[in-house]
Amino acid sequence: MVFMQHLLGRRMPNVELEATSGAPVNPARLQGPAVIFCYPFTGRPGYPNPPNWDHIKGAHGSTPQALAYSDLYGEFRRLGVKLFGLSLLTSEWQQDFVARNALSYRLLSDHGRLFQSRLGLPMFETGGGLYLQRITFILHDGIISSVRFPVPEPEKDAVEVLAALM
Repeated sequence: MVFMQHLLGRRMPNVELEATSGAPVNPARLQGPAVIFCYPFTGRPGYPNPPNWDHIKGAHGSTPQALAYSDLYGEFRRLGVKLFGLSLLTSEWQQDFVARNALSYRLLSDHGRLFQSRLGLPMFETGGGLYLQRITFILHDGIISSVRFPVPEPEKDAVEVLAALM
């Protein structure tokens, strides 16, 4: 991947992000290997997708991506890797998603866009809402060692990241 490589070697932003576990997580203070995959949106029963969602390249795929990471969570743990998903959605929205899908790892909410703005992460707009473009970081001690962007096949991201860590 050739895009966003200017972030290599950079420390993660020193911001407290609300996690679905209730405890805040500061990406800059993560010790050892970690993966943070950023995704735009997850659906919720009874709520429509954002306007024009079906027509935005890369918008779909967050649920398959999240489930693939959950399926491989044991392998990430075996390697000592801390695993997180991150979006601009509220922690409440994310908690519902974690419960409905029995995810094995925590999601982080950047609802205030501090993480996004400090790294200059790409976003897109639809229906008056802003959404992160899909991007995956591999970290060591809070330092970015690999950036995957774009992520054209979200359902394969977890397998490809795991292979990169082995």
